[in-house]
Amino acid sequence: MSLFPIDIEDEARRIVWALSERGLMISTAESCTGGLIIGALTDIAGSSAVVDRGFVTYTNEAKMDLLGVNATTLKAYGAVSEQTALQMVQGALFRSRADIAVAVTGIAGPGGGSAEKPVGLVHIAARNRSGTILHREMRYGDIGRTEVRLATLRTALEMVIEVAELE
Repeated sequence: MSLFPIDIEDEARRIVWALSERGLMISTAESCTGGLIIGALTDIAGSSAVVDRGFVTYTNEAKMDLLGVNATTLKAYGAVSEQTALQMVQGALFRSRADIAVAVTGIAGPGGGSAEKPVGLVHIAARNRSGTILHREMRYGDIGRTEVRLATLRTALEMVIEVAELE
């Protein structure tokens, strides 16, 4: 029995199996999901062959210390931005042994949103060592904290499949 909904479990299993077959590893950098992505992957038997590490960087300090996100980026664009997500994914990739990384930063709610950055805004980035970089700005809406986090998890897994060229 999985901790996650069946569709998420299926995607995580697909990723773990495909990465294992190719001898590839993955790392994650998570803010608003708080470790759900790495949790979904490690919920799959055999994940130890493909999961290198997960960074849960909820604060700006953690983003800077663990992932190398630039303080000027955070000041200019904020934690919830394309620029921060791209620096997070780069840090997760190059501060690990992984071949693929995914990063998420957003506002899950119920509070914390603004007119510019509403609840449900999430930036997701995925990258591989070959140089393929993906970014998506998702606006899930104020659908509830759990729902925003699960929607982010689903999108992040889709992006891993895309950047790992598993399709």
